[in-house]
Amino acid sequence: MKVTVFGIGYVGLVQGAVLAEVGHDVVCIDVDANKVERLKQGDIQIYEPGLENLVKENHAAGRLNFTTDAAAGVKHGEIQFIAVGTPPGEDGSADVKYVLAVAETIARNMESHQIIIDKSTVPVGTADKISACVTKILAERGREDLAFDVASNPEFLKEGSAVADCMRPDRIIIGTGSQQTEEFMRELYAPFNRNRERIIVMDVRSAELTKYAANCMLATKISFMNEMANLAEQLGADIEMVRQGIGSDPRIGYHFIYAGAGYGGSCFPKDTRALISTADSIGFDAKVLKAVEDRNNEQKTVLFSKIFQHFNSDLRGKNFALWGLSFKPNTDDMREAPSRVLMEALWKAGAKVQAYDPEAMEEAQSLYGNDEALSLCGTKEAALKGADALIIVTEWQAFKAPDFDFIKTQLKQPVIFDGRNLFERKRMTQKGFTYLSIGR
Repeated sequence: MKVTVFGIGYVGLVQGAVLAEVGHDVVCIDVDANKVERLKQGDIQIYEPGLENLVKENHAAGRLNFTTDAAAGVKHGEIQFIAVGTPPGEDGSADVKYVLAVAETIARNMESHQIIIDKSTVPVGTADKISACVTKILAERGREDLAFDVASNPEFLKEGSAVADCMRPDRIIIGTGSQQTEEFMRELYAPFNRNRERIIVMDVRSAELTKYAANCMLATKISFMNEMANLAEQLGADIEMVRQGIGSDPRIGYHFIYAGAGYGGSCFPKDTRALISTADSIGFDAKVLKAVEDRNNEQKTVLFSKIFQHFNSDLRGKNFALWGLSFKPNTDDMREAPSRVLMEALWKAGAKVQAYDPEAMEEAQSLYGNDEALSLCGTKEAALKGADALIIVTEWQAFKAPDFDFIKTQLKQPVIFDGRNLFERKRMTQKGFTYLSIGR
């Protein structure tokens, strides 16, 4: 099938590349000419395992193309995907202006029946706004004869495993009331739906809400476990033991029940706030969602509190080795990362940070420039040299089995603050470390 994707950000690029991989003819549109040219040259600005080779191979095969020519893109596609950003407004609501701008572009250039698929994460009711926008533009053009349908097809990609998630989806949500659109979408996704039925068809508004509900449910599990971790510390319990005890219940499971330094990234914080804003707009008090956000905001300060207390409330002149800048492993994304809250609190208290991350160093440089309080180190070992303590914020695989004897030789004091509970407390004590983790 001929597919057009508007927006070559994280979602659009992954979706476009994967659709091309299974044989569809994909054209990706973006207003950023520099981004388009770099992608044509194989320069991928997004770190995502497997994505670079997928883009290069399919572009070379002619199945994946990039352009700024919106009119050509509309003409090309039987299906038009909208995969642009929905940045948060000051009140936390999702701003859909870019989504509506694409809808207007499609309406101004379409010359035949179009299926418009909203892939962006959008508030409930956005499909209605897209439909109204397209109808208005077609009327202005005197082309009321042109038919179209607007459907919702939310993405459920996890940063760090987005390509795999797209190739082997848990579910494919299609929000539409049109039999024709459903048939088109079933044909589009047939390569991903062979060994079992993954497609779930529902009304558009339910599909739009499903995306928010999924992310907010996962955020809720994380905040709940962080609350239990804080309670465990006060009660003398070990949250890791508690995690194993409740995770063994199949009704709960082991996913997303790790206590830590709080969640970040482009989805959970933004989507939780957006759904709260949606609820507020209709006079509904989303008490659980508000509590989830409050707990997460507080959790991002827990590591600093432990550090501040351990050093007797005086961090002036201290240097800290920090392992992990990205909000999670296998990504370079630092949006709303716990590391940022921690570093900024340390700097405010007069301390300096020597940081290392396998992928997020350029992003940290972009965010903080040449701040004298931040030294970006080329290896995790280099970050340790002369530091007063080690802080672990992101659970990268490279951090899970370090040389503890070497760490002791590099630190001024054998102290580790572990925001991800990577190590056994007993073992750390045996190795001579003061080991402070979460909920233990």
